[in-house]
Amino acid sequence: MKKKPICDCCGKAGVMHKHITRSFGKGDRVVVIDGIPLSVCPHCGESYFAADTLQEVERLRLHRAGLTARSTAPVLAYV
Repeated sequence: MKKKPICDCCGKAGVMHKHITRSFGKGDRVVVIDGIPLSVCPHCGESYFAADTLQEVERLRLHRAGLTARSTAPVLAYV
């Protein structure tokens, strides 16, 4: 039987993993990264990235010129 992942914050088993999309930067320097793995604890409500995930996000941000696919999307303001 496979063990359930343990929460790094509260120590309880049952952490769920999902993938999210986040934007970084401002204006013409904004970059959107899709499919970032995120751990979410149903017990304490904490969500967090693994260290290797953060390293990969930073690598993508630094080397974005060779990795990007350009697209346009409407930007909505929450007022």
